[in-house]
Amino acid sequence: MIALTGAKLNKVYTVKTMDVPEDTRRHLNDLGLLAGTKVALASYEKGNGIVVLHNTRLALDNAILKQIMVSEEAEVEESWLSLDLLEVGERAKVVSVYGKGAVRRRLMDMGLTRNAELLVRKRAPLGDPIEINVRGYELTLRKNEAELVLVKKEG
Repeated sequence: MIALTGAKLNKVYTVKTMDVPEDTRRHLNDLGLLAGTKVALASYEKGNGIVVLHNTRLALDNAILKQIMVSEEAEVEESWLSLDLLEVGERAKVVSVYGKGAVRRRLMDMGLTRNAELLVRKRAPLGDPIEINVRGYELTLRKNEAELVLVKKEG
């Protein structure tokens, strides 16, 4: 087991223990972070980290990250990242879509649902927008929309 501060970015781990005060534990549980949950560390800089759960992203302080112990899943090597981080030509499968209300609904209506396979076709010179193939058609997304789509790369 390692602390979440020592986790590799975008690699999927399973939460084993959280040695935090009871009120903090309850709050993290309410947000979906509890023992047995699969998580990935999306970014870590200046003592703060973004932790990705299956259905949400949490910004956590270094003091809390140090107290969350995780372990690797031995049977499967998996990593999650947001769609905007994929390079041209990479294939991925949708894990989940973030966002609230109309934004999430719109992305899902465009075919970005769980297990949908996609291919990054093109990227504008400054990185925004991004063109992908999903469900047999081309879809162009702004970078801020692509950030809301959690994917796992395919070989």
